Amino acid sequence: MTTVADTPLPEARRREVMRQALSVGAATGAYGISFGALAVASGLTVLQTQALSLLLFSGGSQFAVVGVLGAGGFGLAAVAASTLLGVRNGLYALQTSRFLGVAGLRRLAAAHLTIDESTAVGVAQPERAAQRLGFWVTGVAVFVGWNLMTLVGALVGNAIGDPRSYGLDAAAAAAFAALLWPRLRSGDAVATAVLAAFVALVAAPALPAGVPVILAAGAAVAVGLRRGGRHERPPSPDAEPHGADPLP
Repeated sequence: MTTVADTPLPEARRREVMRQALSVGAATGAYGISFGALAVASGLTVLQTQALSLLLFSGGSQFAVVGVLGAGGFGLAAVAASTLLGVRNGLYALQTSRFLGVAGLRRLAAAHLTIDESTAVGVAQPERAAQRLGFWVTGVAVFVGWNLMTLVGALVGNAIGDPRSYGLDAAAAAAFAALLWPRLRSGDAVATAVLAAFVALVAAPALPAGVPVILAAGAAVAVGLRRGGRHERPPSPDAEPHGADPLP
């Protein structure tokens, strides 16, 4: 028997989700050129740079690796920094696993594509089918774009100048924020967002890059768990019978 959550998306809604996913994928993928240029400047070969993007595929963790190596650090320190920043992906998986419902090889693929952008597009959708579509299309779009632009950055190096001067880093962040902003409809969601932003702003001047994001995410999760213990919201018409709204 087909449930409401299994009902295919209307074509107009499907196109809307696709536009969101592809726009975020384009904005984020373009910034991969910065990583490619920085990685080669830090002493990695083009092949090593490309392997790092293909296998690690986590922007913050990749920049942490080349940042440590570029500053003269050793391999173990680079791995430690990368792992610390990768903790946030595990927090994202707690959200995405609730609507993806995959196993086997698809579960491995989903784990590799669980990044900031795919998670944001997925959880921003109210329908289960749209969540899945948004996650997969965004994840694949970012993966392809990021790796292609990493190769371009590694090949042309400093000839293009600092990619941040073109606003590519701001474009990716703006796309991410634009997806999350409409979700702040309730007082609890706004309070959680304000607390997370406050924690990140206070921690940013004193802690290494990426750590404030982890602390902010931890604060948001703590608020969500505390609120979840007090009450539960009724499921939306498009949710699975035992599902829950993926964002606080």
